[in-house]
Amino acid sequence: MPPTRSTRLAVLSAALALVLAACSGGSSGARSAPDSPCDTAAGFPRRPIELIVPWAAGGGTDSVARYVGTALAERLGTQVNVVNRTGGGGVVGHSAIATARPDGTTIGLATVEITMMHWQGLTDLTHEQLTPIAQVNADAAGVTVATDAPYSDVQQLIQAASAQPGAKTASGTGRGGIWDLARAGMLLESGLAPDAIRWVPSEGAAPALQELVAGGIDVSTASLVENQTMIQAGRAKAIGVMAPERDPKFPDVPTLREQGLDFTMAAWRGVAGPAGMPADVVSELSCHLDGIVHSPEYEEFMGTAGFGIEWRGAQEFGAFMAEQDAQKGEIMRTAGLAG
Repeated sequence: MPPTRSTRLAVLSAALALVLAACSGGSSGARSAPDSPCDTAAGFPRRPIELIVPWAAGGGTDSVARYVGTALAERLGTQVNVVNRTGGGGVVGHSAIATARPDGTTIGLATVEITMMHWQGLTDLTHEQLTPIAQVNADAAGVTVATDAPYSDVQQLIQAASAQPGAKTASGTGRGGIWDLARAGMLLESGLAPDAIRWVPSEGAAPALQELVAGGIDVSTASLVENQTMIQAGRAKAIGVMAPERDPKFPDVPTLREQGLDFTMAAWRGVAGPAGMPADVVSELSCHLDGIVHSPEYEEFMGTAGFGIEWRGAQEFGAFMAEQDAQKGEIMRTAGLAG
């Protein structure tokens, strides 16, 4: 018996519904990956998402953003476009995140500089103008010296700086950068003046490390990962790490806390959006990022790249940024680094 007209319409309607469901990257609640059941925000995302990177293409922040963007696109079922907005020491990109429409279709990979730039007088922008979504990375500052340096731990270095204030030098980045703050904070915590070990500005960790092994400076406070090539080659030695716990990649290097200095400092990255984002959108994005960060694939990617993994959800990330801002302000004002 041939199918009736009503039967044919029913079949056609069912087929069309399946096609639309398969093609939808928007508001369908079924778009999340089966292994990551996140509550979906109604009508989100309405269009492709833009993920702003405040730093140049090819750098560490850019590579993390592109990995996260690709993984997030798969989970949301929509396109995530990574856009580099550079300039002003991070001001341009972070400002672009803060001034975007707060509907979740523009987010960004905020970095530790959001808690530093306004203290430097570069901008009025602060973390309070962002919506925290999730922290995805942290790399603690280290204390690296030449292999033949006459000290084997941080306390010996501090004693040397105390005996001859200003005689020792350190580097790892430009003046007022995160590794400069690590040096200043370590000295202040030890009871010394922030210039007891003088800062020599450099273009980054790599040239500073070259100066270290050549004898041009005495200390690098860049992350141990950035210095690991020379450490592994035996041309430099790590005597401390400014983290709450030892770095699994450097299990023999004690923390500053283990050496009597209750001080931590790290560069970090986290996903954020403009202030005023809907709570359900933030919750969904944070849920997906939780699944990404705690996946074996992310662990492998970050391990290969040499980056540390540190997770904080939206609320914890917001509290963390506030703590970081206060810490940076205190150090920068005391050390004369505030604008």
